Amino acid sequence: MLLKTPASPPVTDLAIPHAEGVSNDEFRAAMSRLAAGVVLVTAHDPDDGPRGEDVGMTATAFMSVSLDPPLVLVSLRNGSRMDDLLADVPVWAVSVLAEDQRHVAGRFAMKNRVSDRLLFADLPHTRGGASGAPLVTGALSVLECRTENRVVAGDHTLVVGRVLTVGLPSSGGGPLTYFQGKYRHLS
Repeated sequence: MLLKTPASPPVTDLAIPHAEGVSNDEFRAAMSRLAAGVVLVTAHDPDDGPRGEDVGMTATAFMSVSLDPPLVLVSLRNGSRMDDLLADVPVWAVSVLAEDQRHVAGRFAMKNRVSDRLLFADLPHTRGGASGAPLVTGALSVLECRTENRVVAGDHTLVVGRVLTVGLPSSGGGPLTYFQGKYRHLS
């Protein structure tokens, strides 16, 4: 008598379990050993008040995706103010922070802050022509983007943006990096 092996379910029906034995703390510690550049993601919320409000968020999960067309990706925590705003506002900007802009990164990384308006008040910046978002003065480079795609991935949303404009306002100094839970600079 011939025994038949049950057919495997389609790949899309298979649940991919969380790796056994890997805690959130262990995963976080492992990923902290990957140095990352630090950027400020900004957008202008036209619906917040009479003139709208600028919103900013420090990010280390930012990367280039494609040269043709020019695409970048930023990872946003689901339900964050920036995630909610970029779900509605299609254009945004990124300022690649220089090593002497640690204070900018720290300012926009604060949790439970009162208002981004206060954070931008004394921060030198210009306004992007394509996005209307703040571009930080002294950044190594600035990009304005339009959202092409949003992909939910666990507790984050990956936002892919088409680069509309690029500026290289600063040629001196190195990048601000983040490694093992601290802002650093290359030496």
